Amino acid sequence: MKSTADAGYRRVLLRCGPLRMPVRLRSIVVGLTAVVALGVLGVLSLGLGTYPLSPLEVVRTLIGGGDAMDRTVVIDWRLARSIAAITIGALLGVAGALFQTVTRNPLASPDILGLSNGAFTGMLLALVLFSGSWPALTAGSLLGGFATAALIWILSARGGIQGFRLIVVGIGVSAVLASLNTWMLLQIELETAMFASAWGTGSLNGVTAGPLVGALLCALPFVVLALMLVPRLRQLGLGDDMAASTGARPTAIRATALLTGVVLIAAATTVVGPVAFVSLAAPQIARLTARTPHLSLVLSGLLGGVLLLGADLVAQHVLPVALPVGVVTVSVGGAYLILMIILEIRRRA
Repeated sequence: MKSTADAGYRRVLLRCGPLRMPVRLRSIVVGLTAVVALGVLGVLSLGLGTYPLSPLEVVRTLIGGGDAMDRTVVIDWRLARSIAAITIGALLGVAGALFQTVTRNPLASPDILGLSNGAFTGMLLALVLFSGSWPALTAGSLLGGFATAALIWILSARGGIQGFRLIVVGIGVSAVLASLNTWMLLQIELETAMFASAWGTGSLNGVTAGPLVGALLCALPFVVLALMLVPRLRQLGLGDDMAASTGARPTAIRATALLTGVVLIAAATTVVGPVAFVSLAAPQIARLTARTPHLSLVLSGLLGGVLLLGADLVAQHVLPVALPVGVVTVSVGGAYLILMIILEIRRRA
């Protein structure tokens, strides 16, 4: 009788228990939770500040109500920053998921591999040579990201691309580029150097609608391309031989995915500078919370937006002194990176 009852209890757990929730349903729940979190954090970001507004006042202003001062504060002053945090965080999350999927390594992300520093190097060159117009900065960021990606690919391609080798080469290239960026900052005028240094930490201060819309328009086709690559990326998870036998072309898929990630990182860097660790953490948090066998680009993008918007709220309103958002992401991300390295070492041991 007892064994029959135990068997019935186990069947109930298998059908209804949260740990046995179907993967698709878990993904939907995590996605909806992230959307709700973005809404709550977005309303808070629009209401907090030296001119505080209640959540009800923020919502009323967004739907066309409120007085002139409320509309100025919410629409003209704060809305672009909140939208930038959400959308740029999403671009970083998707880019991180692409790199981690291609390399099959949770430590692989554009900032660890040096692509963010490469995009920033291109921006600095454009700032110095072309007086910092937005088209020049965008072009410089793209060219810097592509040049860095090509260099890492060439240096790590001997004997076939491997995730661990790619990471080691990327860390070395990132260190060299960071030193080059510092040297360039020491050579330019003080005012330009101060502006570039603040930008180089990763900051949402001074974000305006024009550059943000331009960057998003550049990135949108590549986001669509990334989503179209999802079935092919899942084929790669079966191994190159199995993927090739099912009609996939592993080398072409990897190259396309990496180039797509480079464009997304360059677009994000153009707006807010090199924000660290969002692209590293968002895909793994998405995978752990949804417990999916693969990295979801959609969930990674949503959680990237949550991470960046939440970090910006902490940087602006929780700490005693307002700081660039990149300072918060580096501080939290450093601890996360140490944890991931320890887990990776234990997994390989």
